[in-house]
Parts: sequence; structure tokens; C-alpha cells
Amino acid sequence: MTTAWLVLGGLHHLNGAVAPSPDDAIALVSLTEPLHDSFPSNTIVLRWADLGKVDVRGVGTVDGAELFVDLLPGPALRELATDPLRPLVPLFYLAVEGTKVHVHSQIRFLPEDACFIRVTPEPIEVADVEDLTWLRQAVRLHAENALFLNNHQRYYRKCFPGKEMEYKYTLTPPVDIWTLNADMYRRLRRGELPGYLMEYRDEFQAWDYLNHLYQVTDPEPDRGYVSFIPTTDGKNLMKRKWFAADSFERREEHTYGLVPEHGFDAYLRDELRVSATKLPAFRRIRYDVNFESARTGHVYGIFFDHVSLLDATDVVLNQCELEYLRTRSAVEPDEAEVLVEIEEIAVWLEAFLAEHGLDNNRGYYSKMTFLLDSVKARPELAVELGA
Repeated sequence: MTTAWLVLGGLHHLNGAVAPSPDDAIALVSLTEPLHDSFPSNTIVLRWADLGKVDVRGVGTVDGAELFVDLLPGPALRELATDPLRPLVPLFYLAVEGTKVHVHSQIRFLPEDACFIRVTPEPIEVADVEDLTWLRQAVRLHAENALFLNNHQRYYRKCFPGKEMEYKYTLTPPVDIWTLNADMYRRLRRGELPGYLMEYRDEFQAWDYLNHLYQVTDPEPDRGYVSFIPTTDGKNLMKRKWFAADSFERREEHTYGLVPEHGFDAYLRDELRVSATKLPAFRRIRYDVNFESARTGHVYGIFFDHVSLLDATDVVLNQCELEYLRTRSAVEPDEAEVLVEIEEIAVWLEAFLAEHGLDNNRGYYSKMTFLLDSVKARPELAVELGA
């Protein structure tokens, strides 16, 4: 039998501000329906308004939307929240299957919802959740991951560090990337891709930036490209990718805050010590939808973008990209699952593109190859170093 519990108690159980005490108030909330689809699951997002009536042990039946009001205990919980050093908050979500319990620690708590991620690599054996024998181990596991869990948006790690993994779908212009992205966003929010949920509080992004890209031709191990993207602080992001041919997986490195004293050309020659071909500068407008696997915590992005050359705005590239981004997991992530999930998402995405009458052929056509093809088709677009 699968059940789920929400655990409420003093914030000190998570932040260690004061030591736990045998007299600490702990309230167990029995949830009518589990919020996890798999056991184990990784990510749980609990929306207070969706809970309905819940049974709070020792308190009675409470409307889930009234458990907390503006991050503070609602009227039904105020008798449990009398110690100012131990403010009452959501602590854990417990996924229970028979006598096995997986503990998910709270990492974000807001008036509308709360987010929890699993901290138990293996389930805890528990005869009765209500006897709280699991609590000490749950608090210990959270404390062991406090740096990861207790700091804002520092609960991410990267599988395959230093690598980019993505599929690209090249779309025949003109393409309305905003409406496509809005429809993609709507469908993902409605749960049309089962097992995935929107990345908590970072589900939709808009980007618009210039890019100065150089094809690196020599030495052989450094082939690929270096691009410089001006940032809002007057500096530059340097994005570097190593590859001999367009492919699913490429080595990638980002360097922020770069201010080349003598310009980009000189930086490539004197600092990176590479030979490079300067390609036409371009503007990239991009809309992103980010979502994650509830089961693994792997986060993916689907991006629709519009690229146009700065000096020839009629030369346009429209693409949809599917990329692995990062992982939100306190336990050791399963890297192999990234490849399984990205294949699953790609099949779903390709059906979406086909439904919209768009090319859904999976590929790897890079921005660098687009620029090279553009110069080949229109030689007047070529740019000389130093220009």
C-alpha cells in the first residue's frame, strides 16, 4: 500500500539553529492521495490549495489551503507554534510503501506551494510512521546535505560536467517561435508529458542577445568555436565548444566577466593561442521552457529560437532545441537515465512539431555551421579578422 505524509515542525530541524528537543512539536498530515508517481521519486511539488481537507494528527481536519497563511501557521496550527526559536514550517514529505519510507526534505516554501527533494538513498524501514522513529535519521540526512539544501537554488549538480548534450530541429522560416513556445509551455504545465513537472520557479525564460562567433581551425585538438556574448554589466560571456563535426554531445566551457583589453581577435591569438576564422555576428532571440523528471530530478529545456545576422537580417535560422541542463538531486544521480529520458522527451517533442506542420527530423545543425553555410551562399557576408 502506498501512502504519503506531510511533516510539519520547527525550522530548527532543517537549519540546526537550535538543538532538537524531545518536546518539539511535530505534526503529521495524512495526505488523501500521494503526490509521487514512482517509488522512489525525486521531486515533489505540493500546492496548498490542491490538498483539500487533510487530517492533521492531534489537531483534526484542516483545509490544506489554511495550514499556512503567508508562510506562517494558520489558525489550526497556532497552538503548535508557540516557541519563537522553533518556527513551524513544512519539514518533510514522506513516501511510504508498506514498511519502507523515503524522506523528501523541504528546499523551498512559499505561500502557494512547497518543493521537496529526496534525501534517502535507500528507504528507511519503519513499522509505524506515527511513532516518529524515522525522524532522527531524516534530520541527520538533511544536516549532511545542509550546504546543498539550505541555500537558495544551490541544490543543483551537473551530470556529464563540461559537456553539452542536445538535439536540434531546424525549422523552415518564417516561424512564430512565441506561439509555439506558449503552446509547449501550456501542454507541459497540463501534464501532457507524464512523469515530468515544470522546473520549480524557473520554468519559463526569455533571452535576446548578440553573439560574436569565431571558428577555431587550429590546433587540431581545439577545433570548434569560441563565441563572445555581451552581458548587461558591460562585460562578456565567452562560450567555447570543442568539436570536429556537429554532434549530440560536445565539450563546452563558459567563462563569465571577460573584458578582452585588445579586443576579441587579439584575445584568441594571444591568450587562447588558436587560429580562428571570424564569422558574421548574429542576434539570437530565444524562449525557453524548463522542466524536470519527478523520478530522477534531471532538468531539461526545450528552446525555440530565431537567429538573424546583424548585418543581413534577412538571413535567418529558426530552431527548436532539446537539451539536458542540470540535475536537482541530493542523492547520487543516475547519469544513464539522462539518455533514456532525453530519448523519451524527443519522441514526444517530435510529435508536437509534426502536429504543428514543422520539420521534426532530429539533428545537430550548429550555429557555426549555419554561419559557414551563410557565407558560402553569400560570400559578401565574410568578415576579416581585425574588421
